[in-house]
Amino acid sequence: MEKADIEELRARVPCAVVLDQAGFAIDLKESTRRAVKYRRGDDIVIVIHDGKGWFDPLSDAKGDVFLLVDHLDRMPFTQVLQRVAELVGFVPGKPAWTRPARDHAPDVGVDERWTRRPTPWCESATWRYLRDRRGLSETVIRAAIQQEHLREGPRGSMWAAHSDGAGLVTGWEERGPEWRGFATGGAKVLFRLGAPRALRLCVTEAAIDAMSLAALENLRPDSLYLSTGGGWAPATEAAIRGLAAQLGAHVVAATDNNPQGDVYAARLAAIAGEAACRSERLRPVGIDWNEDLRATKRRQTEQGREPGCRTSAVRVKGEASPAPRPLTRPDFDAAAGKGSGRAELTARSEG
Repeated sequence: MEKADIEELRARVPCAVVLDQAGFAIDLKESTRRAVKYRRGDDIVIVIHDGKGWFDPLSDAKGDVFLLVDHLDRMPFTQVLQRVAELVGFVPGKPAWTRPARDHAPDVGVDERWTRRPTPWCESATWRYLRDRRGLSETVIRAAIQQEHLREGPRGSMWAAHSDGAGLVTGWEERGPEWRGFATGGAKVLFRLGAPRALRLCVTEAAIDAMSLAALENLRPDSLYLSTGGGWAPATEAAIRGLAAQLGAHVVAATDNNPQGDVYAARLAAIAGEAACRSERLRPVGIDWNEDLRATKRRQTEQGREPGCRTSAVRVKGEASPAPRPLTRPDFDAAAGKGSGRAELTARSEG
């Protein structure tokens, strides 16, 4: 594993997740906002530095998330890396710090905050950000707006709704030219774009990537494009399991092309296996689908044509319509072609 990947793991997995998975519980009475005490029997670990550091008050042991795993389980560093990678995206069963109860409820709830924001309109700041900076087609932008999945965020940013199985908004991903985050007080479940009853379930890590894949595939009518928002909360896993349990479901792990994306893909394959449904790994050529989409748009612009879907052939006026080119061969190897930005599609299992 490269040094950059190790640093990314260190940043993405808080010590609280390791302790939660190891059976530790927070001692609220002896915790403060800056130092959270965890107990498991006679074992004590105090988490500091906003979840990035820890120390054992009963010994000299201290360090980062990797040293914490080694401290608890005593294993080689290669196994430590694997263990930490498996925890990417997990949310602790209990918060790292519980604030005192407020005397009154928040003035504005998640649902009301969402409803108050305007939907994007043609040439609005959010529309231009999605089209010009992110390369999304206007067809996909309109589809997301029509399905009530997008709102105008502050300063030209985008809000992309996460919702539960009943369609209730639980939170939203926030993306903009200079900002990324998630709704304060919101909960990650799934961003959903496409036919609600579609059985081809394309799971990505960000709403931007879900919409980018939809643009590359020209919004396949048999597909539901999903985003976990970069997390793996219990509600997210439950939602994916519910979708995979449908008769004829087809889980497509369209996560990022990096070690963390592979971890998510393995989790999705396991869910598909338990549901006895078909599972595939759809890997972007670049790091993620938005990178692929923008690269495709650049190539098409340089060639003097408008960006289209990646499976469509472009016809020059006066020529006969060419036969459509398949995305993959029967053996699921990516179709060859100079400068092709097509993804590698690898069959995980067939059910």
